[in-house]
Amino acid sequence: MNIKQLEVLRTLLATGSTIAAAKTMGLSQSGVSRMLQQLEQDLSITLFARDKGRLIATPEALALGHDAENILLAVDRMSSHAEDLRSGASGPDIVRIGLPSSMWENFAPAMLVDYIRAFPGVRIETFFESTTAINKLVGERVIDIGFLRMEGETGPGIVVDKVASGTSVCVVPKDHPLAELETISAKDLRNVPLVLIGRQRPNRMALDQQFARAGVKQMVKIETHTNSSACAYVAQGLGVSIISSFYANLYRHLPVVQRPFVPQARQDFGLARAAGFPLSIAAQALSDALQRQIQLSQKI
Repeated sequence: MNIKQLEVLRTLLATGSTIAAAKTMGLSQSGVSRMLQQLEQDLSITLFARDKGRLIATPEALALGHDAENILLAVDRMSSHAEDLRSGASGPDIVRIGLPSSMWENFAPAMLVDYIRAFPGVRIETFFESTTAINKLVGERVIDIGFLRMEGETGPGIVVDKVASGTSVCVVPKDHPLAELETISAKDLRNVPLVLIGRQRPNRMALDQQFARAGVKQMVKIETHTNSSACAYVAQGLGVSIISSFYANLYRHLPVVQRPFVPQARQDFGLARAAGFPLSIAAQALSDALQRQIQLSQKI
């Protein structure tokens, strides 16, 4: 017994003939007759008496017709619900995403504008955390997906797909003398006030080593902990900063310019999710929206 056979039963009860049923369903008369015969065999019940080419419903057919109608209504509801899930009209109660703190101001709102338009029935919760914290939140399945810098190994329960990369750049005010240079090195930054981030983190320690190898003592004016604040301080003339071009590209609206910091280091960024747990349609769509916004933000 299958859904199509139940549809044949419902249509035959409504029309009273295989010819009319075939026309209604867009099938051949022989096809309708075959499905009726198969349904009767599957149920071991005669559903229609044949009388001079007419079909007369048996009491059993009328009783089972109610069951068929309920089943078909349930199938219609399920199909409608599936369409709502695909289109975003409904979905899980909430989708959670983790992002670095530097992405809250411009990136996250732009990403969510189109997403919410496509998935109006989904509530979103955003977490702005460090790479370490996002790793932990993904591993514990507190959040569905997390964007993070790929630093070393992740936990065994996490899958990270690379979605972006950047290189080290020096961010300087537009009217700063360093803006005239094509590239900037540690030696160019001797006695220049610096705005640095990530103290005691691997990338910061590698940067400190570059200055040490160049024999340049850093003149650190401000220590901060987000790329966004570093760019904002630079825009106010408080110093120059060295960050990934990925983040610098998010703040091109500020009165700053970026120049390659040599020798250049590369940074990779990935999208993390819990291993072995497929994303919902809504969560996958948010992942896709994030990747689209990444592409837009990195266009030059």
